[in-house]
Amino acid sequence: MDLLARARKLEAEGQSIVHLEVGEPDFATARPIVDAGIQALRQLKTNYTAATGLPELRQAIADHYRHKYNLEINPRRVVVTPGASGALQLALSVLTDAGDSILLTDPSYPCNRNIAQVLGVNSIHVPVGAETQYQFVASLIGEHWQDNTRAAMVASPSNPTGTLIERGVMQGVFEAVKKKHGHLIVDEIYQGLVYDAEEYTALALSEEMFVINSFSKYFGMTGWRIGWMVVPEQFVDVVDRVAQNIFLAPPTISQYAALVAFEPDTDEILQRRVAMFRERRDYLLPLLEEAGFKIPVQPQGAFYIYADCSAITDDSFQWTKDLLEKEGVAVTPGIDFGEFEANTHVRFSYTRSVDELKRAMCRITRFIK
Repeated sequence: MDLLARARKLEAEGQSIVHLEVGEPDFATARPIVDAGIQALRQLKTNYTAATGLPELRQAIADHYRHKYNLEINPRRVVVTPGASGALQLALSVLTDAGDSILLTDPSYPCNRNIAQVLGVNSIHVPVGAETQYQFVASLIGEHWQDNTRAAMVASPSNPTGTLIERGVMQGVFEAVKKKHGHLIVDEIYQGLVYDAEEYTALALSEEMFVINSFSKYFGMTGWRIGWMVVPEQFVDVVDRVAQNIFLAPPTISQYAALVAFEPDTDEILQRRVAMFRERRDYLLPLLEEAGFKIPVQPQGAFYIYADCSAITDDSFQWTKDLLEKEGVAVTPGIDFGEFEANTHVRFSYTRSVDELKRAMCRITRFIK
């Protein structure tokens, strides 16, 4: 955020900045979704909904799992939330008490550990590297689980690495957590943005997981602050009670807009955008390697490349600051995502056009030379 603030200040002063630091698609929300939100406003649909969301949206989400994954989900288990971050707050609130701990990969999305800290929950950061696709495997669960550990969290596709957890590996991680009498939280907010692998949902493996998703990334509704979580049946009522007290309800207009996110006309737009993200990844990846970055695991999803910059610098934080000041390219240092080899990694977000990526690589290559 400090780098983003500095980038925007430089931009306001007239400097050309290429933004490869922010995990937000550069596409506006698809027109059918926007039109549905406008229509809801005109119809004065501005009152609170139930804490768990509009019944018709919960049903639409359940229908989505049936149509896309041939999976029957009881809509009662679907909880609509103020973004994926709201879903994680609910999950941690019902699974942990102050003083408990959760397992997180290092690197991982920083807000996860920060939300845990707000709740008084300790994060056990487990170093993961290319040998496990930067993901948990079953053996790491058993090795790092402690007496006060209540849950483990995984993300597939992952931020910052863009890697996936294969179905068999996910099953093994779940079984390892279950053996410890804990719970597995699965972040699927980049679901839909998968390029080179079979796409599945962890819900197909067990009804006992907490699976978090969002309308932000694939559906392009970042500022609408709307997401969802599918919870085990026995947790539905307690999640409902906590949601009533923390949020009252998800944003009403956003829920009505999200109702059309699954419709064929909308999905056609979104699928074209997925193809463009893949094109951007395939353009940027070889150029980064030519410039001296090491990328041992090709990202298969999301819109991130997590690159080893050890051949270029051993201080990625200072390097990213200098790159911004001298060449006007904003990228994210590894320290944002944890401590493990953070000084020798940076994250590139390919949420900009190929022309912008070309401009960025010209500047980065010049800076390195």
